[in-house]
Amino acid sequence: MNAIAKLVVRHSRLVLFGFIALMALSTIGGFQAFGKLQAAGYDDPGSASGVVQRVLQSQFHQAQPDLILVSTFKDPADDASSVAIGAKLKQSLRAEVGVKKVSSYFTLQSPPALRSTDGKSVYFFVYFAKTADSNAAASAIQHKYDGYFHGARIYIAGWTAVAVTINHSIAKDLAFAESIAIPVTVILLVFAFGSLVASGLPFLVAVISAFGAFLVIWLVSLFTNVSVFSINLVTGMSLGLGIDYALLIVNRFREERVKGREVPEAVTQTLKTAGRTVFFSGFTVAVVMAALLFFPQYFLRSFAVAGMAAVGFAVLGALFPLAALLNLLGDRVNKGRVLKAAITPKETGFWESISRAVMRRPLPIVFVILLFLGGITSIAFKANFGLVDDRILPKQNSVVVANDVIRTSFSGREGSPVEVLLRNPSQNQLLQYTKQLSQLSHVVRVQSPLGIAQNGFLDPGYAPIFADFRADGYVRVQAIGDVEPRSGQGVALIKQVRAIQTPIHYVRVGGSAASFTDSIQGISNALPWSLGWIALATLILLFLFTGSVLLPFKAVLLNALSLGTTLGFLTWVFQLDNLHWLVGPFQVTGSIDLSTVVLVVVIAFGLSMDYELFLLGRIKEEHDRGMSTIDSVSFGLQRSGRIVTTAAFVLAVSFFGFVTSGVSIMKLLGLGIAFAILLDASIVRALLVPALMRLFGAANWWAPKWLKWVYRKAGLEH
Repeated sequence: MNAIAKLVVRHSRLVLFGFIALMALSTIGGFQAFGKLQAAGYDDPGSASGVVQRVLQSQFHQAQPDLILVSTFKDPADDASSVAIGAKLKQSLRAEVGVKKVSSYFTLQSPPALRSTDGKSVYFFVYFAKTADSNAAASAIQHKYDGYFHGARIYIAGWTAVAVTINHSIAKDLAFAESIAIPVTVILLVFAFGSLVASGLPFLVAVISAFGAFLVIWLVSLFTNVSVFSINLVTGMSLGLGIDYALLIVNRFREERVKGREVPEAVTQTLKTAGRTVFFSGFTVAVVMAALLFFPQYFLRSFAVAGMAAVGFAVLGALFPLAALLNLLGDRVNKGRVLKAAITPKETGFWESISRAVMRRPLPIVFVILLFLGGITSIAFKANFGLVDDRILPKQNSVVVANDVIRTSFSGREGSPVEVLLRNPSQNQLLQYTKQLSQLSHVVRVQSPLGIAQNGFLDPGYAPIFADFRADGYVRVQAIGDVEPRSGQGVALIKQVRAIQTPIHYVRVGGSAASFTDSIQGISNALPWSLGWIALATLILLFLFTGSVLLPFKAVLLNALSLGTTLGFLTWVFQLDNLHWLVGPFQVTGSIDLSTVVLVVVIAFGLSMDYELFLLGRIKEEHDRGMSTIDSVSFGLQRSGRIVTTAAFVLAVSFFGFVTSGVSIMKLLGLGIAFAILLDASIVRALLVPALMRLFGAANWWAPKWLKWVYRKAGLEH
């Protein structure tokens, strides 16, 4: 930190305006990222279902339909009037920009499965050309056809339609959330920093963090897919970390000025103390966010990229331009004074009193808190995990309405078949496999080059329709199920299909239900590695920060307890259907999205470590100066407690704005992170930490002699 302090103090204007210029240039590329982001990324590309998808695209030049339309006629679908409307609809759709192919009940020899149970609704399948802008094409078709077409009611479904709707909803919801969160945040910052000038400093760090992260996201999007949801994380984390780091730096600068240090000396000492904490904190959060890279889904990996970029630039913004600006402003940082108590640091006060009261009765307090948090955590054992489908959107949304029509009006899910690829089967092997597949429960029928099979009986009359189900030694077989593909029933169906005994050497199962199954499995397989990485990295970094063996283990265990409580709370809200008055309407599907829960766990863990380091950094500093454990804890909490709780509250407000979204996984993400942050900054940091440190006493600072020697030699002491 000495080198950074010298640079910042000697060349303040160059550092400040150099960073501002660099961030301005970054917007040239950064804002191009918005047009490259995707709403998918939940599937595991390396799984068997991913292999099937790629073979279908490369060998059969066919994949899942981009859009699924349901046309409901006034008269039965087979009447001449309905057939005529269907022909017009097909011709009109085929003429749309980007559309390569349109098939329907009428063009596929009118199979009964493509007709609704009441006989008045039929399927249309729309496929886009590879070169088409699928989002633009889907938006145009939704706008033009969702409604009535020559008297027929048209419903539009399919994942592309869902993705486009999510994109539009996210953009609108983000603007609305920020229109609420930012004014509230500004008011809170004025009272937190105590002056108008100081309250604007977090936005300097936040803007640098956000612009830098957008640039990184754009660069990454040139080489791989990046999720649109990562933008929400950047905005939330950039503002939150900007507030965290600015509060810590500004308050320490004020403290050093009260001690009588000149401005350059105060800035230097601030960087050596609070700056060191910011560096370790940011590095720890970035390492925790890197745990998302273990997962195969780019939806999760996108958050790793966004989170690491946001925290990296937030640290740079706090250590360089913010410190440089403080050196230029000096005491003018206190101009526009609003709250004197926020400007002048106190040796004693509310947090000091709280900590001493807790440390007088540590055992009862630990027991009561653990009992309370354990009770909420127990709800998490009821959690049933799933992944997103159209029901993350509001029930009245047109895409959800369309999918509900499909669920209730048709015997099978024609747009989401189970896709099976066989390699070089004999005719007899193919026949036997087709019949076995058709006899499984919840399989309505099976389509193969041999025809259509139902309940073990084959009708070869439809064989010509599926003549293109052979390509380069591969044979394609489709099983139409009557269950929700992305559900527990869909998983059960895939397990049945994969359990079929057959002499065919090469059998791969894909389709929507298989992708869902493989994604759940992919997350489950990666989760131990991800959690192991978080635990090991955190233990190492906290030892390097504190020189203690016990404190890192305490921090990890307390964070685990906090996250277990958060998971129990989220299960109670989103799976057991509670708290609509606070988070607004959402569809209850009987499960909670596993990907979003993973995000909540990782992000909340990283931000919790942020506050852990804020608190431990000040406690250790005072302990190293000769204070007892009790005095160092009470003094450290007095000096950092207000910072931690204020920063946590403002950050929680920022993330809580996500609950205004119409997309339920954004509600889950926002509420989960806000709850975890507030829980951690209040009950855990203010009560459990001082109580446990009092119980551990001198053992808090214990480490083997050889580790202490390494710690000193590495120059990691304050």
